Amino acid sequence: MRSYRLLQIIPFMLFACASESQQNSLQDYEEIDAATVLDAPKATPGSFAPERLYLVERGEYLVELLGCGACHTNGALEGVPDFDKSLAGSSIGIAYTTPLGDETPGVIYPPNLTPDEETGLGLWSDQQIERAIRVGVGRHSGRKIAIMPWQGYTKMTEEDVAAIVSYLRSIKPVRHKVPDEVKPGQKAKHPFVYFGVYRSRDGR
Repeated sequence: MRSYRLLQIIPFMLFACASESQQNSLQDYEEIDAATVLDAPKATPGSFAPERLYLVERGEYLVELLGCGACHTNGALEGVPDFDKSLAGSSIGIAYTTPLGDETPGVIYPPNLTPDEETGLGLWSDQQIERAIRVGVGRHSGRKIAIMPWQGYTKMTEEDVAAIVSYLRSIKPVRHKVPDEVKPGQKAKHPFVYFGVYRSRDGR
């Protein structure tokens, strides 16, 4: 796995690709152009009742608006999204502990949101998907998903959450297993990016 050289800093977000050999120096990063807004895949014909068309279409609109594909589409975090795996999870992870002070940060690999039963949401109940969206709690873990921006979704209307669920149920299932979470202190075997908000100690 190659090293990365220069860090890209955006006013409120920082992204950088990482490799197996990590150092706490900015010279080990390279600039990347992450994909931020992606078209959501279309619903599969016949996968939902006609009376639910409005919900499915609204769910597609919301998934695009919220930028779900930017994390949950393979390659999007490096700016080269694989549209055959739209919303099917990312083999590139996101570090959720401080990148500059920890050589082996914790890493989450955004999961598969398609209705595949083996690697996606196919066996999740509507309530479990809704809980992940609103509260950021995983199906089995019972704890917060470290990088899920659920805080921004807590006040979504019941109809909007139901629309997202209906839409995710309607898209083509894609079999794509993402790597398991890497705990802080463990060494990642797959590439990941750093992102987060940084503030100076004196508050300026």
